[in-house]
This record gives sequence, C-alpha cells and structure tokens, in this order.
Amino acid sequence: MKVDNTIVDLHLKKEIEEEIESLKFTKNFRSATAEEWYIFMKSYADPKTGGAAGKAIIHYNLYGNKEIFINTTIIFDDEKLFNHELHPLVYAIADEIINRLVGYADTLLSVHAGSNSYHAEYKSN
Repeated sequence: MKVDNTIVDLHLKKEIEEEIESLKFTKNFRSATAEEWYIFMKSYADPKTGGAAGKAIIHYNLYGNKEIFINTTIIFDDEKLFNHELHPLVYAIADEIINRLVGYADTLLSVHAGSNSYHAEYKSN
C-alpha cells in the first residue's frame, strides 16, 4: 500500500498548527535557579493520569552578572509522541516551548520523547 506523502504532510502540518495554538502551561515549581512547567496539549496527555502530556524543567546557570546560560529539559509522557512519524510535531512543540518559556536566551535543550529524543543549542547572537 502506497501512502501519498503530500496528504500526510498536510495533515501533520495542520496537527502541528492546532497543537501549538492550544498549547498551555502551568508552573509546578520554582526556586532561585529552576522552574518546572507542566505542558498541556490538545490531543496528548499522560497515559496514567490523563493530565499533562509532559513537563519542561528550566535550570538557570548564572555566572557572575554578564553570562546567563539556560539548560532546558523537556520530557514527554504520552508514548504516542514517541512515534518516529511525529518527530516534526515533537520538534515544533519543543521549539514553541523554548520560545514561550525561555525566549532568546542562550539555551541547551534536551528533549526526551522515545525515538524522537534529541539535543539542540539555541544561541542569541
């Protein structure tokens, strides 16, 4: 059976747009150097609790008063997001999370989503 990639790509693009539009966060924890945010998505949730699809942990490394570097870890709990075909969705959601919660700061990102896990670096230069 042959699948038309154009149709699949358009469907995935629409899903990405809908998920980003409906993306919501709640802050669970905050300390002087870290924050933890729950990530709520339209079509994905924690399979055990039905709650947040994942969480973002933002850890601020402060060096003096000039250099600020942020380490962000995103952990997705919904195993549907581990499907390799959804890598563009996972990437787009993680990118949106960085844009909304971290902004333009220098950031090391680690995304944990099964086979869709990856690492990235955001530089503000």
